[in-house]
Amino acid sequence: MSSETRDATIDAPLTHPSAFSPRTILVTVALSVVGAFVGLHLVTTLGISANTSIIGALIAMLLGRVGIWGFHEFRDTNRQNLAQTAISSATFGAANALLTPIAIAWAFGRVDLVWPLLLGAAVGLGVDSWVLFKTFGSRFLPATAAWPPGVASAETIKAGDEGGRRAKILIGGGVVGAALAWFGLSASAAGVAFIGNVAALLMLGTGLLINQYLTLVPGLADVSLSGNYIPHGIMVGAGLVALVQAVLIFTGRHKTRAAATGAVAADAGDPDPADADSRTPQELGRGLGSGVVLFIAGAVILALLAGLHTEMSVPALIGWVLFAALAAFIHEIIVGLAAMHSGWFPAFAVTLIFLVIGLVVGLPEVPLVVLVGYCAATGPAFADMGYDFKAGWVLRKIHSRRPGYAAYEQSGRRQQYYSAIIGFVVALLVVALLWESYFEDGRIPPVSIVFADTVSAGLTNPDAVMNLLLWAIPGALIQALGGSSRQMGIMLATGMLLTQPYACWLIFAALAIRIIVRRVKGAKAEEELALVGAGLIAGDAIASIGKIVRT
Repeated sequence: MSSETRDATIDAPLTHPSAFSPRTILVTVALSVVGAFVGLHLVTTLGISANTSIIGALIAMLLGRVGIWGFHEFRDTNRQNLAQTAISSATFGAANALLTPIAIAWAFGRVDLVWPLLLGAAVGLGVDSWVLFKTFGSRFLPATAAWPPGVASAETIKAGDEGGRRAKILIGGGVVGAALAWFGLSASAAGVAFIGNVAALLMLGTGLLINQYLTLVPGLADVSLSGNYIPHGIMVGAGLVALVQAVLIFTGRHKTRAAATGAVAADAGDPDPADADSRTPQELGRGLGSGVVLFIAGAVILALLAGLHTEMSVPALIGWVLFAALAAFIHEIIVGLAAMHSGWFPAFAVTLIFLVIGLVVGLPEVPLVVLVGYCAATGPAFADMGYDFKAGWVLRKIHSRRPGYAAYEQSGRRQQYYSAIIGFVVALLVVALLWESYFEDGRIPPVSIVFADTVSAGLTNPDAVMNLLLWAIPGALIQALGGSSRQMGIMLATGMLLTQPYACWLIFAALAIRIIVRRVKGAKAEEELALVGAGLIAGDAIASIGKIVRT
């Protein structure tokens, strides 16, 4: 019997461990330093960021098993959850939210903008995490949605705690995932297809298929999707509809099916209190509203620090502030929705869209660089915290029928938020200390170079605006057809903007297996497939960390 199962039989008050207990904060700070270095290394050498949360969970498990110096307390799955929250927050915070934005200024040749952008990115990162904390568990971002990497982290922790058949299935999936990753295949693609929303992932696979094989179609060999801004236009249209859907949800005018529709079914039986939304529509509205206000305040601070008032008139500066705040807010929402359903967040693609829009409206180069840096700082932390909160929710759900569960869940989520903040602070310190040495050595994230070069080159395609408007129409229609629970338009555009060789076939194969198993053995059989998917994602994550050794 697992420790959590034993605890569930004891009629004792539910209490969640604190993120600031001495041993816990010692471990989370140490793991955050490791996570920040891993993130910086991967994003500057391979151009990617790894999901290190599973690594943090495994280290915490090991500490708990060793048990010296009082670290036996890390046998508690909740403490392991705090550890994985901190390390993943530091990884994505350092690599995606902080280093990538400031590298744009360096690549553009404006070293004087690095420090202002770092402070602006830190503000964006802080607002990003605050909005997710205040809106997770709402009808808009429900805990019951897929959030596949979060499920993978939770299942890894549960399997380590329980052992037995679950552990064997997870390990088997992990071995297969690591093997696929070793041969350059995205095991995570198959993993999320075993967990996430079927319709959303079908559209993601379709987008990946189009992106990889379009040039093989007779007569289309010279067609460039990105060069003609086709996926960008689809994302713009889908994103606008997604925002309308979001407004309808938190104003209570839109009735959605369970956000997990098409995802792995919940346990059969009586309704579980843990499946209810923990955020009211009023709390959701306040959370999103406060995010907009804070993003505006952050844009004002960034404009002053970057000296934009010397380059723009007052009306233009006011317009820039509002545009930057809106872009940052929309960016995090689109990235968060994609991450929730598919396990991928198209931060680069969505940032590029706002860069193109900035070029279309004629923003000068320096204000556009600052805008893109601010926009790029939002989204990744939003998505990653969603994964971590999902993992914590899954782990705490075992107590859902005990008195005091609602307060316990909120307390656990709050402690996770604190652990994430610890990770972000460590990430900020590491980036502040190391960015110059990285950039002087030529270690610059590839996406930052793309952004800087795009700003310098401007719109070289005269049909770009028309293509954006034209392809926004099918994007909007597909998004509206799929509804808010599937995000089909956003997922199609995401696939068309990603370069993952053969990932489409892994997704299609996993979805086919999942559908067949469900029809033959019923919905309960999908639970073990979800565990296989978690193992595939875990193996892929571990293999991606192994790339550091190879490079």
